[in-house]
Amino acid sequence: MARGRDEASAPAVRLSDGTLARVVTSAYGGGWELDVDGTPQSHVDLDDPTHLHFEYVARMGAVIDRLRMPRQPLTAIHLGAGALTIPRYVESTRPGSRQQVIELEPALWDLVRENLPLPRGASIRVRIGDAREGLARLPAGLVGAADLVVSDVYSGAQTPAHLTTVEFYAEAARFLAPDGVLLVNVSDGAGLAFARRQVATIAAVLDHVIVLAEVQTLKGRRFGNLVIAASRAPLPTEWLPRLMAAGPHPAKVAQGDEVVEFARGARVATDADATASPKPSASVFDR
Repeated sequence: MARGRDEASAPAVRLSDGTLARVVTSAYGGGWELDVDGTPQSHVDLDDPTHLHFEYVARMGAVIDRLRMPRQPLTAIHLGAGALTIPRYVESTRPGSRQQVIELEPALWDLVRENLPLPRGASIRVRIGDAREGLARLPAGLVGAADLVVSDVYSGAQTPAHLTTVEFYAEAARFLAPDGVLLVNVSDGAGLAFARRQVATIAAVLDHVIVLAEVQTLKGRRFGNLVIAASRAPLPTEWLPRLMAAGPHPAKVAQGDEVVEFARGARVATDADATASPKPSASVFDR
């Protein structure tokens, strides 16, 4: 693709809900962005897959860097493809990793595959379908075998309600190895009612939970993304200084009593009463 191409000529497809997905030149830090109906979904740098431009993705990368030994291949499941920023990161930093990706929109995957091709030889399989239904169709051999499960599913700018419940997280957690880690991207605004409920819901499935976010976001003073990391096994405390140092800054990692207090009073979300994540105002994406 010619980097000088303007947005009017950017490759684009209509998704099943009528929204427009485009691959556009990024105005920030080089590379490309997958934009869906005006919402930036992914940033990809084909020349440097370790370049994680969005802050919440960089926080996910910082957690992934702490898994196993450096450069050791991982078994990973990704719910929600976008432009496959995290699978590309894992492939670059952990060559030989086995990765499964579930993406709802075949047209979106075709757009990404044609315009932002995956590295040659990468063991990344993309399956088309709903993330929750797709989990049920994954190979039985993956149950209890995944070092990493990432849930980062958005329809436009919102996470669908059925992918926020205790039943959903219990199904995703079945695939984790005993010390495997679930990573969830949660977006929320003032008061963090949705994020607090998500932390309570995930904590009902996995005993050990930490939350990473920009300081003002974690205080509920601005709309933003929070990364929840959870596992059956303790998340080693030696992670925390490195996670803080990895940034982006100013960063905050909540753990232990802070997480308990964060979720205090929040109801566990179930299939019977869950809601989609709140929709941000358009100004959130002005950069």
